[in-house]
Amino acid sequence: MRVIGLDIGSRTVKRVTVEDGETTDHVVVSNNHDPLAVCDKLLHGQRADRVVATGYSRHLYAEHRDAATLTEIRAVAIGARRVCPRARTLLDIGGQDTKVISLDAWGAVAKFEMNDRCAAGTGRFLEVMAAALSYPMDDFVRAGREASSTRTINAMCTVFAESEVISATARGVDRAELARGLHEAVVRRAVAMLRRVPLEDEIVFCGGGALNTCLHELIAKALGRNVHLPPTPQIVAALGAALSIEDSKNDTKGYVL
Repeated sequence: MRVIGLDIGSRTVKRVTVEDGETTDHVVVSNNHDPLAVCDKLLHGQRADRVVATGYSRHLYAEHRDAATLTEIRAVAIGARRVCPRARTLLDIGGQDTKVISLDAWGAVAKFEMNDRCAAGTGRFLEVMAAALSYPMDDFVRAGREASSTRTINAMCTVFAESEVISATARGVDRAELARGLHEAVVRRAVAMLRRVPLEDEIVFCGGGALNTCLHELIAKALGRNVHLPPTPQIVAALGAALSIEDSKNDTKGYVL
C-alpha cells in the first residue's frame, strides 16, 4: 500500500510517501496564500492509494480533495515513535505554534500542551526578530550560538519584542547579545511547557524549529538532558500522517483519522 502524508503548515508543506511501511521519499516546499495549489503541485504525478493530511489546512484540503485527516498531535506522536521508538516526550516548534506532547509507554498521547494563539515562542517569532536585527536567518542562529554574553528580552509578544529589540539596538546593544537573548526567550517558553507535562526520556525535538541549532543546544542545556534530533525533523508530522493508515489497522484503541 502506498500512502502519502501531507503536513500543510503555515510556513511550509511537507510530503512524505510511505510504501508498505517504508519511507520512499520526502519533499519540503514553502507555503503561500493558496495551500491547495501548493499541495496540487506537490502531488502532481504522484501515485497513492491514500492521502492523509495534517497541519493547519488539513480540513481545507480534505474538503476539496480526496483525503483523510489526522490531528497534528497524533501525527507528531506517530512520526516521532517511528524515528525514535522509545520517545516519551515530544517538542514540536513550528512556524506559528509550539506543541509539547507526553506519550505513554505504548506511544499513545497521554497529555499535551499547545501554544497556537500567537507567534510567541515559534519559528515566526524568531524570523521577525532576525529581520529586526538585519540578520539572514542562518547568521542570526550563528550569532546566538557564538555570543559571549546575552541581553535578556522580557517581552514575548512579537510586536513588543520587536520594539524592545529596535530600542536596544538604538542604544548600541550588541546584536549578537540580542540574538542570544531572543533564542533564550523562546527556550524559556518551551521549557516551561515541557515541565507542565510528564518529562521523561527519550525527548525528541521536531518541527522546523528543530533545524535551529542554537535552540537545540540551549534546550538540552536548560533541561540537563539529551534531546534527540531526527535527521529531518520538519517532516515528522507528515511521516506520522502517512504511517497512520498502518497504525490504525494495528491499534486496538481505534484512533479515528
